[in-house]
This record gives sequence, structure tokens and C-alpha cells, in this order.
Amino acid sequence: MVKQSYVYILFSKKTGTLYTGVTSDLIKRVWEHKNKVAEGFTKAHNVDKLGYFEIFEDINEAIAREKQIKGGSRKKKIQLIESTNPNWIDLYESLL
Repeated sequence: MVKQSYVYILFSKKTGTLYTGVTSDLIKRVWEHKNKVAEGFTKAHNVDKLGYFEIFEDINEAIAREKQIKGGSRKKKIQLIESTNPNWIDLYESLL
């Protein structure tokens, strides 16, 4: 069985801070961000809304995509979010 991997972008608010990450368990990882479980950037900047994600069958492809997104401009990250989530809705609830 192939385990899926995810690249995701979180946001604090529409004009706020963005965070890009990779995980093998999207629901658990976003829950951890929302509940401030781990110390770090997202906890310090209150970044806990899921704005965008992509699914991969290969973790290496997910990691490469994460690096590509992180290397891009803020404008490109916003375009990714708005391509599938123009109203900046927190997508976390749709995963449950």
C-alpha cells in the first residue's frame, strides 16, 4: 500500500502570514498547528488555517514540490491558494 503525502499552505488571515509544509498525515498535522502542539513558526505567528494542499504518492515528489513552493514568491503562493480556494476558507473542516 502506498502512503500518500501532502504539501500544504497555511495562513493566518488573507493578508497575513503564510506557511508551507509537507506531511504524510494532513489531518493530524493541521490539527497540531491549530492546537499549537509544537513550538515553532506557526505557533509564534498564529498560522493555523488550511488554504491549499496537494496530494502525492511519493514523499520525494512532495518534498521537491514543497521546496519549489517555498522558493517561490508570496504572490505565487497566493495564486495557488486562490486557484482552488478564492474565498480563503479554512479547508480543514472539509477533510474531516
